[in-house]
Amino acid sequence: MTLLPVPHVAIIVVAAGSGTRLDAGAPKAFVGIDSRPILRHALDGVFAAAPAQVIVVAPAGFEGDAETELLAAAGGRSDLGRVVTGGGTRQQSVAAGLAALWGDVTTVLVHDAARALTPSSLIDAVVAAVTDDTGVIPTLPVVDTLKKVDGGAVVGAVDRSELAAAQTPQGFPRGHLESAYAAALASGAEYTDDAALFAAAGHAVRHIDGAARAFKITTPADLVRARQLLSAAPAPAAAIPRVGIGTDVHAFGGEGNLWLAGLEWPGEQPLSGHSDGDAVAHAIVDALLGAAGLGDIGEHFGTAHPEYAGAHAEVFLARTRNLLADAGFTIGNVSAQFQGNRPRFSARRSEAEQVLSAALGGVPVSVTATTTDGLGFPGRGEGISVTAVAMVYPVEQAR
Repeated sequence: MTLLPVPHVAIIVVAAGSGTRLDAGAPKAFVGIDSRPILRHALDGVFAAAPAQVIVVAPAGFEGDAETELLAAAGGRSDLGRVVTGGGTRQQSVAAGLAALWGDVTTVLVHDAARALTPSSLIDAVVAAVTDDTGVIPTLPVVDTLKKVDGGAVVGAVDRSELAAAQTPQGFPRGHLESAYAAALASGAEYTDDAALFAAAGHAVRHIDGAARAFKITTPADLVRARQLLSAAPAPAAAIPRVGIGTDVHAFGGEGNLWLAGLEWPGEQPLSGHSDGDAVAHAIVDALLGAAGLGDIGEHFGTAHPEYAGAHAEVFLARTRNLLADAGFTIGNVSAQFQGNRPRFSARRSEAEQVLSAALGGVPVSVTATTTDGLGFPGRGEGISVTAVAMVYPVEQAR
């Protein structure tokens, strides 16, 4: 019989949350994404990484369900896994996992089961980055414009260059993590994540690049996103494309100059709208979101998002490109046509296509214009109507 070496790494998979915001009628970790629950997908990623002791912290009464998923994910390495019962808070649940560590473990990762699609490569990267005295967390840059608010008022801006969105797994040297947890228990302090607890005990934490697929399933919309990612498998030779269509209409009557197809048109009658009224850019956004199954422009950029008031095409398109990338899609090409008597478009077609393409990361964009021979509101000069078509491809990322 061959004896395998005992791992020096342990991964505590926290699966004891109630999932109130998900509102799926069961603890979050046991809600199905496809034929398998969130916990199983998380464990598949964990066991695809380098060998480690795996401790699943389950809610009381669900230990047997957790054991079933653990054994299924572990395959022939079920000796690496164990299920323990969680506590009333996340901190208490992690403490229960720490109490189950093997003696040989020197590095501990704490991972939220709700980040079910986390690539195994990210887990390995966190392990590699932990040192004897430094903790490590994966992060993503903050892309949204952030504001300070007081009630209903916006009172200031936040410099997002100084911010990062934290993910899991978060990795730590065992000794320092255990002493930090002991100090938190003694003081009664509660922290939002393990990195904050570790730092409060005086230890250093640094960050590495996170992964878009390591998003946390918290709301029904997050669950839909996870299901879409798992259903977006490529064909044997290439990913199967998905097509979306978008339309937008804006009436003339805004202030300032006309903005259309990413360009400013001095002297032309402007369009009215929440942002700059650029119907071409807005139709393209709707086509891209529709192709990826991510809702529509109103959901992501509507009046409920005051940060986009007055924004131009490059802001809308760059944000949409990021939304698609986070959901596992790449853009193939985009085509848009607007109907209207003005502006005269042919002389600036190439310029507009270059601006729109650059905002989408260099993908091909074509824009055409036509009139309606005096028919309808575009023909009467009351506004502009646009139709756009987009093709996107799901990108299979290694688990």
